Amino acid sequence: MGLEIPEQVRRTVVADGDEAWLDGLPGVVDSLAREWGLVIGASLEGGHAALAVEVTRVDGTPAVLKVGVPSRDVGPEAVALRLANGRGCAELLVEDLGRQALLLERLGAPMYELVADPASRHGLLCDVAARLWRSVGTEVDLPTGADLAEQYADRLPGLWEEAGRPCSPATVADALSCMSRRRDAYDDRSAVLVHGDIHELNALQASDGSYKLIDPAGLRAEPACDLGTIVRCNPGLGDDLRARTERLASRTGVDPTAIWEWGTIHRVFSGVYATSIGFQPFGEQLLTEADRLSRAQG
Repeated sequence: MGLEIPEQVRRTVVADGDEAWLDGLPGVVDSLAREWGLVIGASLEGGHAALAVEVTRVDGTPAVLKVGVPSRDVGPEAVALRLANGRGCAELLVEDLGRQALLLERLGAPMYELVADPASRHGLLCDVAARLWRSVGTEVDLPTGADLAEQYADRLPGLWEEAGRPCSPATVADALSCMSRRRDAYDDRSAVLVHGDIHELNALQASDGSYKLIDPAGLRAEPACDLGTIVRCNPGLGDDLRARTERLASRTGVDPTAIWEWGTIHRVFSGVYATSIGFQPFGEQLLTEADRLSRAQG
């Protein structure tokens, strides 16, 4: 059976102009399988920034082989996974950063399939995020929350144009203002290891029944950066996002304004990016919600 490349991964690579990578990918996977003693199984659906394949190691241990697309450096993810050491995130088993490859602990079903109530999922996501957070010194080679906010601010206007202006100018302006404030608020002394993209499909059940995160972006940032992604979750659910923000703040002791601003940042940037690569209806749902919120505060 040939290697199956999920359509969303293919779209991302083509959108980035890296089609040649797709041609060489089967050979890369075959060489990793030989060197790491892996039996290759089925490709996993759902992601767009990496090929993920179920594999079995020579000792019978199930695992997941992940190969990042050319535009995504898996180095920060590997650093984050090493620091987490299996607590709050999937365990990193082997890595080859030259080939953008990680061998990871295989986990179970995503929280989205196991917990029906969205509000319950938000609380569980908050708890698993807190298990991951830990102090990291400036000597650790990870981008910061300030770096992320600045990177997003640099990219958002052009990406918005390229995507066909899929949300209002006021929504973009609101997100840019939030990015500026979170960049200026960054403080190395209070930064922790954060995931950067927490949602119900990135939290999988471990063998002990708890949940672990996959696909960490790997950042030194304020905890609000992670909680903001939980505020971004479930666009169109219809709940009061201010109330959701306050619940997360109460559960963690994190400043609700910082959580709200990171929620705005993640909602708008993710919505515009998802639209630019055709990841729908997610992009449209995020931006519809973002436009509604910007109109309400205007």
